[in-house]
Amino acid sequence: MSGWISQFNSSLKSIEVEEVFDLIVYRPLAFLFVKIIYRTNLTPNQITFVSMIFGIWAGVAIAFNSKTAFIIAALSILLYDVLDCSDGQLARLKHNGTHLGRILDGFADYIVSIAAYVGIGIGFASNSESPTFWWTMTALAGISNAVQSGLLDYYRTKYLDHKLNRTSILEEELQQFKLEYEQLKKISGRSIEKIIINIYLHYSLIQSKIISTNKNTSSSKNFDRTDYVKKNKKIIHFWTYLGPTTQWSFLIITCLIGRIDIYLLGLVIAGNLLAVIMFTVQYLIDRNTLGAK
Repeated sequence: MSGWISQFNSSLKSIEVEEVFDLIVYRPLAFLFVKIIYRTNLTPNQITFVSMIFGIWAGVAIAFNSKTAFIIAALSILLYDVLDCSDGQLARLKHNGTHLGRILDGFADYIVSIAAYVGIGIGFASNSESPTFWWTMTALAGISNAVQSGLLDYYRTKYLDHKLNRTSILEEELQQFKLEYEQLKKISGRSIEKIIINIYLHYSLIQSKIISTNKNTSSSKNFDRTDYVKKNKKIIHFWTYLGPTTQWSFLIITCLIGRIDIYLLGLVIAGNLLAVIMFTVQYLIDRNTLGAK
């Protein structure tokens, strides 16, 4: 049993940056699934693809706008979340993760999010008493989803960079992808892989330019590693409540009770209010964190 616990812990990123629902629901279930398929030839990328199918199906089910469809959607999102955790856990345990796999995982998340909000728009907003209002709320919820998840991803990556004393993982990965893309261009075939990596490179360059415009702010100054980790250990946990898994879990609950309106209002109002509060607190923490010597 202790061996399983050790393996489970090694399949996680870092406990303080994991979302609560991941730790208590999805990752334990994902770990059991990984143990079952560990000796098979299933790859993390194949699991990513299957998870995306379940996520898209959830969006399709929501579009039918019925109690039965919402239950199917909730179960599909649950399976999507479990499999979405499984690909990374399998890659970490087998040490067979690839750069392309990381891109595919992110790509799948975007596709599933789009499917979910299109489904909500077609199924719920279009059939409500105020279609224009609820379509607007659906669009705002989708934008809020992306912004809130992006904030968590940024601060989680920054925290892990300091905790693990590593070079910015975003800059490091960008250089690795550039080298990989240059090598791929010399090889005939593998067109899909080339297209995916090329799209990712352009996306990453845009991200880098946005980040570089804020280089003089307190959020991007060089911090003392020990002091940064100490002062951010608590707040990074609260950032996780804005993460995608928390949002998906909220959607599962609101699907089961047939109240998609609560999901949209919760994400747009409560989620964004929490994001503003967290951003303000983070700014104050950054201002009082020691600079690198």
